[in-house]
Amino acid sequence: MPSQSAATLRSRYVEQAASDLEQNRRRQQELSEKIKMLQQEESLLVDILNLAKRFERSSDAPSLPGQAQAGSARPVSEAAEPLGGGTGRPAKGAETQPRKGAAPKAVGRGISRQPLLGRVLMDLLGTHDEPRLAKELRDELLEKHLDRTPTPQVVRNTLESLVAKGRIQRHKQKRSVMYSLVERSPRKIAASASADKS
Repeated sequence: MPSQSAATLRSRYVEQAASDLEQNRRRQQELSEKIKMLQQEESLLVDILNLAKRFERSSDAPSLPGQAQAGSARPVSEAAEPLGGGTGRPAKGAETQPRKGAAPKAVGRGISRQPLLGRVLMDLLGTHDEPRLAKELRDELLEKHLDRTPTPQVVRNTLESLVAKGRIQRHKQKRSVMYSLVERSPRKIAASASADKS
């Protein structure tokens, strides 16, 4: 009898140790996944901070090209008046070169007039009723806008900057981060539209 109870006790210890070991391994796996997720979030937050610093620096620069060039050769009244006597079109024989101090046209510099990435992502979000993953939005963007190829990180950074501006919402579901448009009142929509134009 004593040898039988010792064997039973030993088998219970073995079972308990095996159970504890399995539970420990499960916990280690959960913690390592959580560490990976926190590292990704840290990387994203660092990218957002860097983006905000760059935006801050660029907003410190003069907003109008005319401000950057201190001494313009043309008088102020002449620079403000469009060529062609106020019709908005150049007069016959008028020079087609941009005036000194005037903003050059984007087309002349070889830059296409594409909407900003944030605007495109908001338009894509507007076509869906439910929140979307950044990967889904990027895939849809690549499919609908063949001339755009932003990296997944650029898409995430742009989405996070839109969250910071209050234009879209972030939703966390388990380990996934999803985005949707912010429900806005007509007054807020009008204010946002005027801010986009400026």
